[in-house]
Amino acid sequence: MALSPKDTTLHRGSTYEDTILMLLTSRSNSQRQEIKAEYKKAHGKDLVSALKSELGGLFETLVVALMTPPISYDASQLHKALKGVGTDDDVLIEILASRTCSQIKDIVKVYKKECGGKLEKDITGDTSGHFQKLLIMLLQVNEERRRDKRDTDEGVEEDRIEKDAKELIAAGKGKVGTDEDTFINILGNRSHEHLRLVFDAYKKVSGNDIEDSIEGATTGNLENLMLAVVKCAKSVPAYFAESLYRSMRRAGTDDQTLMRIMVSRGETDMLDIRACFKKMYGASLYTTIQSSGDF
Repeated sequence: MALSPKDTTLHRGSTYEDTILMLLTSRSNSQRQEIKAEYKKAHGKDLVSALKSELGGLFETLVVALMTPPISYDASQLHKALKGVGTDDDVLIEILASRTCSQIKDIVKVYKKECGGKLEKDITGDTSGHFQKLLIMLLQVNEERRRDKRDTDEGVEEDRIEKDAKELIAAGKGKVGTDEDTFINILGNRSHEHLRLVFDAYKKVSGNDIEDSIEGATTGNLENLMLAVVKCAKSVPAYFAESLYRSMRRAGTDDQTLMRIMVSRGETDMLDIRACFKKMYGASLYTTIQSSGDF
């Protein structure tokens, strides 16, 4: 990529929000990393630090996010969720339920390098019970039956589809309480394609959607995590379209969720998310964000 001279002239005293927006949002993340490197060569300073010195609030947070490599951004969001005041379960759920096996492997490596700890250890220390168990299963992507197959047809085990569906049906009824372990073992160990077929078989046999059964059998963060796994198995763009809609339908916009999704999915599947949003809610994502406030 050939860099324009003005791409590296955002030094103190000449930074304007309009210029920053125009420059950063018209470049890919890899191009932003090149700009950051060229800025360092030209001015002997870190571009992100220079930007932070002149910005503030949510705009600063957004700009820093845009200047961060995608895997590093995911790792930093997980670290913030685990090391802040209390644990932000929603961030753990969103990232671990939606990322591919290869992305999770990279996140684990970057987390250790840049955040100074082991992601699995930090999750174990901050969560508990069945919620913790499913999170760790999603994190441990090296098992043979899931390796590099989570999002492909190769991950389908034809002889297990009906068996899994029947086990899920049995786990959710006819007992005192729900057999969470069965739900966790199937949701945490099957490919997305396999799960989609299991969910179809589940509905055919039981007459219910798997989401309805989960909502009736579990509560709290475990319910939210299970539902996220199900929704991502069915359609990751639809999952994020719903998450964006909810972030703007609360009493006051959930700026952190809105920003995190827009930044992390901007170069992945944003066009698909926009299409799902329009189909699901009858309005464009663009105009909905515009109406949610200046940010």
